[in-house]
Amino acid sequence: MSLIADRLIDAGQPGHQVQRAGLATGRLQTRIVDGAEWDRTIAGFDEVCQEQMYAFALTRWPSVKQEPMLFLLDGEIVGGALVMVQSLPLGLARIAVSKWAPMLKDVSRPDAEAIHAGMAEAMVAEYANGRGQMLSVLPRASISPVNREYERLRARGFRRGSELGFPNRYIVNLRLTDEEQRKSFQQTWRRQLNKSEKAGLSFEHAGPEKITDFEALYTAMTDRKQFSDHSAYETVPALMQVDVPALRPELFFVRHEGELVAGALIFKAGDRAVYLYGATNDKALPLRAGYFMHWHIIRWLRDNTTATWYDLGGTDGFQGLHQFKKGMVGEAGVIRPVPPVANYASRPLALLLGTGAFAARDALYAVRRAVDGWRNPKTRATQAKPGSDEAPE
Repeated sequence: MSLIADRLIDAGQPGHQVQRAGLATGRLQTRIVDGAEWDRTIAGFDEVCQEQMYAFALTRWPSVKQEPMLFLLDGEIVGGALVMVQSLPLGLARIAVSKWAPMLKDVSRPDAEAIHAGMAEAMVAEYANGRGQMLSVLPRASISPVNREYERLRARGFRRGSELGFPNRYIVNLRLTDEEQRKSFQQTWRRQLNKSEKAGLSFEHAGPEKITDFEALYTAMTDRKQFSDHSAYETVPALMQVDVPALRPELFFVRHEGELVAGALIFKAGDRAVYLYGATNDKALPLRAGYFMHWHIIRWLRDNTTATWYDLGGTDGFQGLHQFKKGMVGEAGVIRPVPPVANYASRPLALLLGTGAFAARDALYAVRRAVDGWRNPKTRATQAKPGSDEAPE
């Protein structure tokens, strides 16, 4: 299955060449591949992420059709997007969804922006124009103040869709010396790290065979805190068994007097490592094990991967988590929002049904959050919404 994207930035005729960054950029071709080939291929992408892995998506959304689409320029793979095609209730329509996509293989190419626009155009041609579906794309948070990927989608005619209640991602700069990194941390964070280093803690990089130790710690933590777990934690066994080493999460532990007190799973591929899951026991807080663990993870990622950034994720509305992550991001890192979903449909009915489905999903999530808050008041957000000046600092 293939198609030709006849437009990178502006519409053109077949064979049209677009000049970008002094290069002649030809038309993009697309190819749908199987899941195994997809995961092997994207392992070398700069913008690879967990959500775009076939092994992850198949486990997370088993009833949704996964379509891994590679983009080629003059026969060379330049990017890709894992698109999930989901049927709406009663078979009224289908929507095509792609999260943290499309991905560039090489973000440093001089024609990277033109390629990104061409990938989006190819997706529009296939799903919106060709199949009559609403296409829903969610770019990842940008390192720069302006999210150019999202701006290009809006300029192309994509409409603003759902957005996260607390969209900020906290991103640490990994390309610093130890001295520079510690200087970057906020003073309070640095002081807590100093105390943790005097608490008799040890750091351990563990192999995948130790995942049962992490699972035990994680399960005990969720039981202790009595939080409803709506994360994608159920995908961890599949991720730890993936046969592409670059895509397999790394496992880290902190021990005190031999006892496991904290652990973390980290996605390490591409230019942005990601904190996936963490777990602690009740001794971790007074020992400041979180500070100790992240400090050593930052150093390990710097020394053992090509990643430039370490994405700590969001806060889910918890002010304490905001303070902790903000302090770690420090002066050299960035805090940037995940943009709203961008929706595109060529046909009015597809847009109506697709946006209606997302509105129903958002309403369901709101009810679920309210129920969780009623059952356990500790799950209620304590952080002010973005744009508010009510959050304490």
